[in-house]
Amino acid sequence: MAEITAATVKELRDRSGAGMMDCKKALTESGGDMEAAIDWLRTKGLAAAQKKSSRTAAEGLVGVAVAGTAGAAAEVNSETDFVAKNEQFQQFVREVTGIVLAAGDDMDGLKAAKMPSGATVGDALTNNIATIGENQSLRRARRLNVAQGAVIPYVHNAQAPGLGKIGVLVALESDAGVDVLEPLGKQLAMHIAAAFPLALDESGLDQDVLDRERQIAAEKAAESGKPADIIAKMVDGAVKKFAKENALLSQLFVIDNKTPIADVVAKAGKAAGTTITLKDFVRFQLGEGIEKEESDFAAEVAATAGLTK
Repeated sequence: MAEITAATVKELRDRSGAGMMDCKKALTESGGDMEAAIDWLRTKGLAAAQKKSSRTAAEGLVGVAVAGTAGAAAEVNSETDFVAKNEQFQQFVREVTGIVLAAGDDMDGLKAAKMPSGATVGDALTNNIATIGENQSLRRARRLNVAQGAVIPYVHNAQAPGLGKIGVLVALESDAGVDVLEPLGKQLAMHIAAAFPLALDESGLDQDVLDRERQIAAEKAAESGKPADIIAKMVDGAVKKFAKENALLSQLFVIDNKTPIADVVAKAGKAAGTTITLKDFVRFQLGEGIEKEESDFAAEVAATAGLTK
């Protein structure tokens, strides 16, 4: 059994939104396994389906850039937010994002690519670590392009042009003009930043994620005591609801909370007298999936729950 510490209770609370003591019990019941604890909380109705917290722990910057009909996003992590304000670090993120835009998002190729200085990306990153004095890592990158149309960038709460903690790209395929595509893309990008879609459409959702939802729904439905055929329908309904709420095209537009995104795009195309296709999107939130201990809160948990830090 993994050790249950104040830090692990805090991490589970941040990820699930459940109460502190419920998190402690969930970890105890699951032998300290974080993912199993989340499923236990959800089975008991104590956690959201997938908490979309913006309280991500890792620091650094997400960069976005566009040129012509292509766009790129890159995430570079650091240990503290202080480094994210460093001009050397910011310039590194800008240049890496530009390389992704020009050369693609293969990570091995990216680290071997040449910076404007002549150094490879990997060597420049090593130099940053040495000169800035803090560990850093190039975590991920994506490049989008369309044959005709536009890729529209958006940075939520930008710290500098093209740099921030949430970066979004929206790829719109169409012969409509930029006067149509850019405002539409900006609205869609703001929706994506707020709504956390997991895939463009339901067919793009990860099967492992859907299987996990089905298992959780089955455990919850089994507790209802209803007949097996009714339970089967309850489970199917729960999985369909999850898929609809997490696929971008079927999500309800955050601006009016009633129009599916697919209909928003179709309406814009009809108004423009042409077809507009939402081809793809990227949403990078700084540090999503990475947790870092916050010592003050961990100490509070330890004092309240009788745990060691």
